[in-house]
Amino acid sequence: MSSTAPVADAMRQRRSQSSVTGEAPRRDELIRLVELAGGVADHSSLRPWRVIALRGKARLRLGQALAEAAGLDGHSAEKAAQKPLRAPLLLAVVVSPRPSHKVPLWEQETVASGVAHALSLLLDEAGWGVMWRTGLHTRSKPVRRMHELEPGEELLGWLYVGGKARLKSGRRKAINARGHFSTLK
Repeated sequence: MSSTAPVADAMRQRRSQSSVTGEAPRRDELIRLVELAGGVADHSSLRPWRVIALRGKARLRLGQALAEAAGLDGHSAEKAAQKPLRAPLLLAVVVSPRPSHKVPLWEQETVASGVAHALSLLLDEAGWGVMWRTGLHTRSKPVRRMHELEPGEELLGWLYVGGKARLKSGRRKAINARGHFSTLK
């Protein structure tokens, strides 16, 4: 085994970027990274997912949909509508289930989650700041409508993407694998 494993290094070094700069990857770079992320394990190669890029005014429309879903108005709605403006690019990850007698819905959602995680690692490796965000209203009617989701599709959340801002110092808490691993006999 190699002493420098790129995948292990990417997993070890990845940090969520809650604050990013105004730069964002171009469409051609995103297409390449989405193609790579799509290589996750996928029973029957159904590809039950899609990614929607939100830039500019689309982020404002998302903020308005989130405020509507929360039942907010006035100043509270305006404040909530600004949240998607925290990054210049949001990538909505959508579970787009395919008919299958072999692959249940939960497994298809897992594939879409895998694509989102792989895409976040690839974006990080390419030098972009990324944070996966969800929330109580991710699957609300106003948010579904804003994303123009098809019947049966569900939104998993958004990857907020931008230039890497300076990270605060500090270490990530180590994971004690023994508490999360067991063996059946």
